[in-house]
Amino acid sequence: MNYHTTLLEDAIEQFYFSLNIHHPQELKMKAIAELLEIPIHFVPISSRTYNGEIIIDSRLFPELQWEHFGHELCHVLLHYGNQILNINILFLQYQEWKANNFMLHFCVPTFMLQKYNITNINEGIPFIMEEFKVTQEMAEIRLNHFRNQLQISKLQQQLNALQQK
Repeated sequence: MNYHTTLLEDAIEQFYFSLNIHHPQELKMKAIAELLEIPIHFVPISSRTYNGEIIIDSRLFPELQWEHFGHELCHVLLHYGNQILNINILFLQYQEWKANNFMLHFCVPTFMLQKYNITNINEGIPFIMEEFKVTQEMAEIRLNHFRNQLQISKLQQQLNALQQK
């Protein structure tokens, strides 16, 4: 079955390829930040971006730091301005939703996930947690999203087959 990727999935794949990153073991926030020349700081305050720099809460365990990095990286790469002072609340919520969606695909990229034959969700969640170094919640959300996209691809193929008759 052909998996129909989204524009975000395609963009993240191209992004990682441009950094010569192809495997989950290469997903290292400090190395990625260095390649992008984005300063990253680990301090005991809530994660955020500030003047193009990423601040990660040093009190968090590594899996959550990785997820926060993905979220904050989206703000640095795709958003502009001071979210607190100069932005409508609805647009702020939209940017946060986009950053969370980016984080899901950034931390567990589709092109890497497709390399594995995950057939059972109960086995897939711990596998994703271990392979991609994410939390259980993230692994579950990402796996459900991936399975939904597989279903959409399957339905699209069936629809295409019916249209060709």
